[in-house]
Amino acid sequence: MLPRLPERLTTPEMRTGLFYAAMYLPIGVSTLLLPVWLDGRGISEEQIGIISATPIFIMIVLNLLVGRVADKASDWRGVIVAGSLVSAVVSLGFVFVDAFWGILLFNTLLVIPVMAIEPVIDAATIRMTRRRGTDFARVRIWGTFGYIGATALAGWTFGWLGIAVFVPLLIATALLRGLSALPLPYFRSQNGSGQAGAPLVNAPGAAQTLRQVARPWFVLTLLGAAILQASHMLLISFGALLWLRAGVPDAAVGILWIVAPVCEIVTMLFFSHFARRFSARHLLLAACVSGVLRWVGMAYATEVWQLGLLQAFHMMTFGLAYMGIVTFIANWTSEEIAAQAQSFYVVMKQICSVIALLFFGMLVAHFGLQSFWAAGLLSAIGAGMILISLSIWSTKAQNESRPLSQ
Repeated sequence: MLPRLPERLTTPEMRTGLFYAAMYLPIGVSTLLLPVWLDGRGISEEQIGIISATPIFIMIVLNLLVGRVADKASDWRGVIVAGSLVSAVVSLGFVFVDAFWGILLFNTLLVIPVMAIEPVIDAATIRMTRRRGTDFARVRIWGTFGYIGATALAGWTFGWLGIAVFVPLLIATALLRGLSALPLPYFRSQNGSGQAGAPLVNAPGAAQTLRQVARPWFVLTLLGAAILQASHMLLISFGALLWLRAGVPDAAVGILWIVAPVCEIVTMLFFSHFARRFSARHLLLAACVSGVLRWVGMAYATEVWQLGLLQAFHMMTFGLAYMGIVTFIANWTSEEIAAQAQSFYVVMKQICSVIALLFFGMLVAHFGLQSFWAAGLLSAIGAGMILISLSIWSTKAQNESRPLSQ
């Protein structure tokens, strides 16, 4: 008989945290190595942009449908498990493709299921932690640990063995993600079992339907955050390639990718302290301003130490923005539309990301590093959206950032 695991390793929070870690393993590998792997197969910058944008474009149509299915199901868990297993199986197809159309097909089929479950797992986890009186950030932080581990492994093996490591690493991490979904808890349950717990108490004014979500101050906040996240697509799709062309050593590229999520961890550890002092929208505004500084700096930075400093801004442009928007949505929507509301934001983010990617591909082909000016402009536009939202309706920090359970 196998020995029982310590209780702390079997809690709903730990099982979800371990899934978050596994979920971001293939993402860490792809973010670092996919552009380099594509470039080595003669895929142009414009085609790289198309490969990156295609699954996002498709999910614009599907995300709200997936969110609705997840909300109507007895628990959000089923959708998450299904998406993870489908993506794991599809990853095996990368063994057989080497040209643009085959890569486009299998990358799209690999990414779509994961993009579909991302808003669902976020919505499910934040509701679960509020029901159980635990901290969402302490669960989500495991995703960052997984991303760091995958990036470090990918960077080290790339420096040692070259780009041939990409496909084996991608398949191994995708399979691990699929397996890690099987022990996930039932998120609507108080203790992770199949029995649903008591519904959360909604904040006054919380939207009960998606139609109620479409308030100008609410939508502008989502749009500002979406535009900020779209500005990251230049770095995600072309960052490693641009750095290598600028003379950054292969091994240093992996280190630079690790700097960003390490700094993101700091934000997750201390987010509750920020949320008690500032409203979610003010935190999002700070993230947008940081985005302007980060991207404009990257238009000129070619030294490793300069890029490392700018990568540290990831704690603001992603870490703070991510926690801010998830908290904002959870505070102002009911549990009945949790996944749909999160998916609605993701759709907006995907629309912005598709448009940005298509332009970034053309800009990189002609301007190289100077393309980061465009990312800085997007961050400034995001800040403008948040400011307009605040001018329409301003809320005290303690009201906008408080948990639904209070």
